[in-house]
Amino acid sequence: MSDIYKSYGVSAAKEEVHAAIKVMKPSAAGNAFCQAVDMGDEYFHLLHADGAGTKAIIAYLDYKETGNPKVFEGIAVDSIVMNTDDMLCVGLVDQFVVSNTIGRNAKRIPQEVLTAIMRGYQQFCDEMSQYGVNIQLCGGETADVGDLVNTVIVDSTAYSKIKKSDFIEAGRIDPKKETVIVALASDGQASYESAYNSGLGSNGFTVARHEILSKYYADKYPESFSDSLDKATVYNGQYKLDQFMPQVGRTISELLLSPTRTFLPVMKKVFDELRPEIRAIIHNTGGGLSKSVNFGRGVRYVKDNIFELPFIFDLIRQGKDISDRELWTIFNCGQRLELYVASQHAQTIIDIATSFNIKAQVIGFIEPCEEGHNEVLVKHKGKSEIYTKYF
Repeated sequence: MSDIYKSYGVSAAKEEVHAAIKVMKPSAAGNAFCQAVDMGDEYFHLLHADGAGTKAIIAYLDYKETGNPKVFEGIAVDSIVMNTDDMLCVGLVDQFVVSNTIGRNAKRIPQEVLTAIMRGYQQFCDEMSQYGVNIQLCGGETADVGDLVNTVIVDSTAYSKIKKSDFIEAGRIDPKKETVIVALASDGQASYESAYNSGLGSNGFTVARHEILSKYYADKYPESFSDSLDKATVYNGQYKLDQFMPQVGRTISELLLSPTRTFLPVMKKVFDELRPEIRAIIHNTGGGLSKSVNFGRGVRYVKDNIFELPFIFDLIRQGKDISDRELWTIFNCGQRLELYVASQHAQTIIDIATSFNIKAQVIGFIEPCEEGHNEVLVKHKGKSEIYTKYF
């Protein structure tokens, strides 16, 4: 577990969660990126749950400072995309049914915030329909649970199904086959985005918030952090939300609250052209660049040509408490989606991504390692880290 995450009571690798779920019946699809259910027909059925996490706290801080609830529209996008873009890793890019679960402290989160969240859900679904991605909203639950929640939690659940013949199981990846890793960038401005995206996504926000934002927020909004934490350890950065960063032409708030980029439009086109050639897809959410260590057996993932660190991650790295090793295992660091293919197919993926104004490049390859464990080797600018998982 990352030391800095542990100090905040958070785990990027979720070791305790993975240990707890061992009591449950395993997925019908084995070592796939998402759990799947076999109902005895030609499909795998998926029901996936995720959410915007503590990113909603930053929206809350911005709302309290400005009075503008619009920032919560992006939180709805985060909540959906954290589901759909996990599900695309097994081959799904269409026909989603989405429900939401919102837990709020009604004394701090009024109706106008709920309206902004609902508007964000609908706007995202409408936008995706323009790219042939059908996402239907199907109600949800909004609970006033002020005794449990200081501000607001925005979670979603998504359902879809996929033909078993189209299902992509990352755990089946063969390290003996020549395979390269093509990464799609999380930052910049995709053709279907309305503004520059910092690339931060929805992971690592407990660290990002406390490494970037100043003690001003601890003093003014004590409800924005757990009372189990020592106040001296929170909000140790130097920035306020309205501070303008000329390097990227955005405020700190805009950088932190950039909606998590969806890759659905891109991957729909990739699947149209290359579906049978895709050996694995990894969504670098919790676990960051080390996420792939969980898939396959006897696989070494060598990532020796990663993207230059986008501005927001460099800003986080400047914090006094975080090492490069932790940075790479908490954050996507600019490459949130990885596709594993034979080298002759890499350029096709890069060209498709470029057509959506998204950077893409080969960031590495896989090779065999000793049986009984997997490794992720990250190399960048003379530094290297190895992440190992034993089975």
